[in-house]
Amino acid sequence: MQDHIVVLTGAGISAESGLSTFRDNGGLWEQHSVYDVATPEAFERNQELVLRFYNERRRQLQSAEPNEAHRLLAELEERYRVTVVTQNVDDLHERGGSSSVIHLHGELTKARSSRFPELVYDIGYRDISPGDTCDEGAQLRPHIVWFGEEVPMLEKAAEVVRTADHLLIVGTSLQVYPAAGLVYEVDVDVPITVIDPGEPASVSRARVICKGASDGVLEWVKGLSF
Repeated sequence: MQDHIVVLTGAGISAESGLSTFRDNGGLWEQHSVYDVATPEAFERNQELVLRFYNERRRQLQSAEPNEAHRLLAELEERYRVTVVTQNVDDLHERGGSSSVIHLHGELTKARSSRFPELVYDIGYRDISPGDTCDEGAQLRPHIVWFGEEVPMLEKAAEVVRTADHLLIVGTSLQVYPAAGLVYEVDVDVPITVIDPGEPASVSRARVICKGASDGVLEWVKGLSF
């Protein structure tokens, strides 16, 4: 049976492809407060602003390309079973070649009904406009988990982490809960590696590679011996 590598990724891996992060510039994202564009209340208050904001993010994503870290993680599937659990809403892991990706915080290339959350639609990089509705007539919204909303894929992700033979953490500060709690789901004898160029969050018994995502993943892959 193939060893199972579970990879937790965050904004740091997408940043190398030129995508902005929530935590840039003191909690602003493209000069917007997250409370103006990433809460259910914001959508109720100013639907047009929120839709425009995510339309811009979608256009930015369309022009971005997967980087070396994305490609290296995908290439691991030639030798191992690999599951990526990402906090990112972009599709760069999929475009980089990864076949098993769990998106904790939603997907930018999908829309869902604002009243019937089970109605989810692939929209690619198209805009969502006021008046665009689901099959039941309700306004479409970005398929994003906003602040204050439950994380529906969390339990599935936790189940995956519990089956890991190695846990690799790339580009996340492990400061955003409940996603950060996934690291505590891994078995006590499973090796953990954290790749972060700054001061990564403290993870007991973790090996730390103080490099950016692409350089760090390359170093880690070269050292694989299991």
